[in-house]
Amino acid sequence: MAVDDQCKLKFLELKAKRNYRFIIFKIESQQVVIEKLGSPEETYEEFAASLPADECRYAVFDYDFITTDNCQKSKIFFIAWSPDTSRVRSKMVYASSKDRFKRELDGIQVELQATDPSEMSFRHYQVSSSLDVVVSFPSTASLSRRSFISPLLFIYFTFSCLFF
Repeated sequence: MAVDDQCKLKFLELKAKRNYRFIIFKIESQQVVIEKLGSPEETYEEFAASLPADECRYAVFDYDFITTDNCQKSKIFFIAWSPDTSRVRSKMVYASSKDRFKRELDGIQVELQATDPSEMSFRHYQVSSSLDVVVSFPSTASLSRRSFISPLLFIYFTFSCLFF
């Protein structure tokens, strides 16, 4: 499956210059091409409405959010759109070429597979960026007599957000 050069160029513009909110791709004549470019002002709802109800597509979405610590964050999502109502052959073509196409787009942070808009929820990515550190010391009774590491220190990191 070939990838049109415009796909890579427009993705780089989305990533570096933030010229677009989203890009929707389709396979046409054995080549991945751009179907739609979403302006930076467009919303997630407009993006979801742009996906056809009965045809497969690839898409990237630049998702901006603010953490509970009031930090501005952005993640680039790759979405493999494959509605239940699309043709089986189309699903197979998109599924078999997905990894090859994703490799062409350097900078994808999160991948989603969706069959309807409810599976593309980004709400759970609005999380805190704080880091909790828990330090615990095992009792010396649990250490082996032949252990040369005394006392053992276990540091357990509990993350309250996703770090990409």
